[in-house]
Amino acid sequence: MLQAPPPVGQVPVSAGKILNTKPTETASGPTYEHEVIENYNTEEDAILLSTKWISTSKLVKLAKTRGLVYKKGKFSAIEEQQLNSAIERYATAQQLTPDQLNEVVFPSEGKPKDNQFWSEISQAVPQRPIISVYHHVRRTRHPLKAQGKWLPAEDDKLKEAVANFGQKWEKVSFVVGRRAPDCRDRWRNHIVGREIRVNGPWTKEEEQELTRIVEEMTVKKGGSLDDDVFWGAVSDLMGNRRNRQQCRTKWTDALSKRVKLNGKKSRWSNQDSYILVHKLDSLRVRDDTEIDWKTLSDEDWNLWSAHVLQRRWLSMKRSVKGYEEMPIREIMEILKAKKTNFDPAPSKTKRKPSKKYPSAETVHSSDECEEDEVDKREEDEE
Repeated sequence: MLQAPPPVGQVPVSAGKILNTKPTETASGPTYEHEVIENYNTEEDAILLSTKWISTSKLVKLAKTRGLVYKKGKFSAIEEQQLNSAIERYATAQQLTPDQLNEVVFPSEGKPKDNQFWSEISQAVPQRPIISVYHHVRRTRHPLKAQGKWLPAEDDKLKEAVANFGQKWEKVSFVVGRRAPDCRDRWRNHIVGREIRVNGPWTKEEEQELTRIVEEMTVKKGGSLDDDVFWGAVSDLMGNRRNRQQCRTKWTDALSKRVKLNGKKSRWSNQDSYILVHKLDSLRVRDDTEIDWKTLSDEDWNLWSAHVLQRRWLSMKRSVKGYEEMPIREIMEILKAKKTNFDPAPSKTKRKPSKKYPSAETVHSSDECEEDEVDKREEDEE
C-alpha cells in the first residue's frame, strides 16, 4: 500500500538558508533543516472529509475554526494511482461490469449519487474532500474526454449554443458534444476576441499596458506583484487583443521579473539551478507531480514564476541519463551531486547544448513561450 501524501503545508527551505548555511553532510549528501508544518487530521475529521459533501466555503471555515486539513488543486500521479486502484477494488468486490461501473460514476438522470462508492474511494486519497474526488473522477473518466482538435463546425455550434444559453456550460456541452470545461475554455481562450486578437511579439505599448493593469490589481490594492489575478479580466481590460493565456504567460515569464529588477533583464544562472534542486529536495516528495510550484518563491529568490521553475526542473531532470526509469529520490541525489558548486557570476561563454539531454544552464527562457495547457480552475474549487 502506498503511504499517505506529504503533510499539507510543507515549506521548502529558503534560498537564503541554502546559500548562507553550510549544509549538514549525511550519507545521502547535503541536507538542510527546514520548516515542515505537520498538519494531520483527527480520525473524526478524516471521516468528515470522506463522507460529508461539504462546500468550498464551508471547508475554508472549518480549516479556520477547527484546524481541518484538506488538499486542493491538481491531483498528483500517485493520487491518480491510488484512486484508480480503489475504483478497481470496489468494482471487483461488487462484481460490477465496466458498464455498471460507468453507471455508478455517471448515474442516469434523476438517480442519486452512490455515497458508498464515493466515500470508499475517497478514503484512498487522504486529505481530499469527497466532493473534490467526485469532480475529479467524473472529469478524468468523462466519455467526451480527449476528442482532439476542435473543428470549425464545432466552433460554430459553440457560438450558437452560447448565444442561446449564455455561459451555462452544461447546457452548452449537451449541444456541442464536448465536456463543459472544454467548451468553457474553448470559448474564453479562442473564440472571444478572435477577430481582433494579436499574435507574435508584444509591443512596448502592450507591455506597459499589461504592467499597469496588473499593478492596479495587485500593488495599488495593497498586495504584491506575485498575487494571483483573474487573467480573463486582464484580457478584457486590454480589449481582448491578447487572450488570458497570453497575458498570464507574458507577465509571469517576462514582465514581472523586469518590473522587480527596474527594467533590467534577468538570466538563469548556475546558482539558480543550485537553489532549485535543493529547494525541491527539501520537499521530500515522492513524485514531481506532488510539487506545488507556487510555494518555491521566497523573499530571497522571487524572480522566477512557477511556470519557469517547472520548465527548469524538467530540463534538469532530463539531463540525467535514464531518468525515465528512476524514482525521484535517485534523480534528486544525482542532481544534488552535479549542482554541488556554482559560480555566483557565471561566464558569458555559452555551452553547446546536448541534443539528447539538455542541461538547465543551456535552456534559456523565451518571453513568447506559451504553456501547453490553459491553467484550468478546478471544478471542485468553483
